[in-house]
Amino acid sequence: MTLSNSHWGAFRAEAQDGRVSLTPFERDRDPSPVLRGLAELYDSPLRVRRPAIRRSWLEHGPGANPQGRGREPFVEVEWDEALDLLAAELTRVRAEHGNTAIFAGSYGWASAGRFHHAKTQLKRFINLFGGATDQVNNYSYGAAMVLLPHILGSNEVLTGQATSWRSIAEDTELMLAFGGTPWKNAQIESGGCGDHTLRHWTAAAAERGMRLVNVSPIRDDVGDWQKGEWWPIRPGTDTALILALAHTLVVEDLHDRHFLATHCVGFETFAQHLIEGRPGGFGADWAASITGIDAEEIRSLARAMVRQRTMIALSWSIQRADFGEQSYWAAIALAAMLGQIGLPGGGIGFGYGATNGIGSTGRRVSAVNLKAPPNPAKSTIPVARIADLLLNPGAELRYNGREITLPETRLIYWAGGNPFHHHQDLNRLVRAFQRPDTIVVHEISWTSTARFSDIVLPATTTLERNDIASNSRDRFMTVMRQVVPPFAGARDDFAIFTDLARRLGFAEAFTEGRDEMAWLAHLYEEARAANVPRGVTLPPFDAFWSSGLVELPEEETPHVAMAEFRADPERHPLATPSGRIEIASATIAGFGLEDCPGHPTWIAPREWLGAPLAERLPLHLISNQPRTRLHSQLDMLGEARDSKIDGREPLRMNPADAAERGLADGDVVRVYNDRGACLAGLLTSAAIRPGVVQMATGAWYDPVDGGGSLDVHGNVNVLTHDLGTSALSCAPAAQSVLVEVERYTGELPEVRVSRPPEFVPRGLG
Repeated sequence: MTLSNSHWGAFRAEAQDGRVSLTPFERDRDPSPVLRGLAELYDSPLRVRRPAIRRSWLEHGPGANPQGRGREPFVEVEWDEALDLLAAELTRVRAEHGNTAIFAGSYGWASAGRFHHAKTQLKRFINLFGGATDQVNNYSYGAAMVLLPHILGSNEVLTGQATSWRSIAEDTELMLAFGGTPWKNAQIESGGCGDHTLRHWTAAAAERGMRLVNVSPIRDDVGDWQKGEWWPIRPGTDTALILALAHTLVVEDLHDRHFLATHCVGFETFAQHLIEGRPGGFGADWAASITGIDAEEIRSLARAMVRQRTMIALSWSIQRADFGEQSYWAAIALAAMLGQIGLPGGGIGFGYGATNGIGSTGRRVSAVNLKAPPNPAKSTIPVARIADLLLNPGAELRYNGREITLPETRLIYWAGGNPFHHHQDLNRLVRAFQRPDTIVVHEISWTSTARFSDIVLPATTTLERNDIASNSRDRFMTVMRQVVPPFAGARDDFAIFTDLARRLGFAEAFTEGRDEMAWLAHLYEEARAANVPRGVTLPPFDAFWSSGLVELPEEETPHVAMAEFRADPERHPLATPSGRIEIASATIAGFGLEDCPGHPTWIAPREWLGAPLAERLPLHLISNQPRTRLHSQLDMLGEARDSKIDGREPLRMNPADAAERGLADGDVVRVYNDRGACLAGLLTSAAIRPGVVQMATGAWYDPVDGGGSLDVHGNVNVLTHDLGTSALSCAPAAQSVLVEVERYTGELPEVRVSRPPEFVPRGLG
């Protein structure tokens, strides 16, 4: 069987009579069940078989009937015609409107393989063409990405250099986990993985007797084996709880004055705000009324955090909320007050359970990596502001202390992502997608984004090409050998861009004279050389490709985040203006932002259970990551398909809330607010806090009339608002959503995304 890898882990594959079967890698201690959907993907009826062009665009040219996107049939054409038309359109837009009128900010987990990474292939191509408007930051932790460099000097602790699970398992006595440590998210890893480790290490910590406090509206954000306490907090109020814990430390004089004086700046400003920032201060009694957590339990927890080696862990999800920067900033301040930052098992960590690699015990290595040249257009927007870009050309967007003028967009080029999954307020995005002249997408399947495009080019899956799985946190680097030939007319992104670059006159610059295997050898040897200074020896490429994998060394001692800074802040200062942890930031204060002042504070979310809107929309919707797929990938296959109720995405609700509405398990319900509505299948669960409902993201968007109405499949982003967290980061705030739920009584609409779109011959009608 052939060894390969994926975002859900490594596997061995074989093909017989055109069918693919997968077996998890034998050294993976906790393989993901989602893998089986990857085998079904190869010849799924939803595969894009040939290049396809929306009928009006093909017959009448760019900009024709943009309201037809998502509704009109497609015409299949030959590759040469599709690429000729696309090359001509790229040339026209550049000549008439300039490169900034092209939006090529493709976003997504396109492939675990490092060469056939669609987003990077697109950036290499488009930047050699003169550039385009691009995106910065991400949907996963966009608020934190902008905030943490101001407070900690970098994003190292956020993006993988967290204190390792081994240190937590050996040294942490109390773990305060905001948003839990969800196993379902740890199934995945960018760049692939060989061994899923979260269950192993969290079980070891529980066995040793570590106290785990799961602060979340959802009990199963930690596994049963972790033996955690559940603090069912009111959604969106994590900052209030953190401020109350900090307040207790101040009024009871439990904070570490020495660490604050030697390693931090701005504590006095924050401490004064805790006491005087509102009548009575931000104490436990105030927080109890906000969070629903007992005041004496809050005070008791604060005292326990001082006595014990404490890790404060925050999921990525809690900063995806109104003013989400505040939860991370307040937690850093609280950790600094405890004085345990840089100690084994103590301090602050982000994203434990978000991916398999966070807290990995593998030694940090230089991964195989395809690089793109710089963007000559020098035009970017924050990643979650796509609809603003398309709807408001010429407008000024305030972001991280500067003003961005939004350019006019004439062409969108997308490869390796699905904005109709990631983005909020999809009815608004539909209107935005009617603005450009042309939308191009490379796609494996007929996703929502493909259906709202003009030119759809069929792309291969990882099973249909050769590649290398590699990331800097996993202890295995593996080959990804081609298992099956490309499906129907599919081509890999490198081949598509090579043919397109040839038409545009820069094929040699794009390919650098290398084919697929030559690129793999080149990228591997680059990584091999880069690892020599790290003390990591990799075999030559031919030996690696022959053996199929390299096992990388694990850490010699448990990694402790910010240990060098703690030991000597003079020799190892942070890259902040002060060189210290900035509990109050003069830089951010200087931006003059009402929604993100110069120190952590409580700002009531726009939508939460304490808002006036809750009288009419009394349920807080949590739209978290799915356990049955990665984002929207494999939604119509395997585990994801089998999880659906009457073909709809499941929605979980507390039994008391269901009884109040006369609902029962298996009912198809309508979930709605002022932005939109969708159908879902009901599951009742005592693991959901009363007043809260939970529905995973990633169900393919399927509006009943092709756009702007009821989504029949359960895409939660018809309900989320498209407002940024704050003017600091302009990040997504999808967790601040109020809804109501009722039984759906009409005739159930067909889930149309379960079959391909309509195709017609050219000229029909």
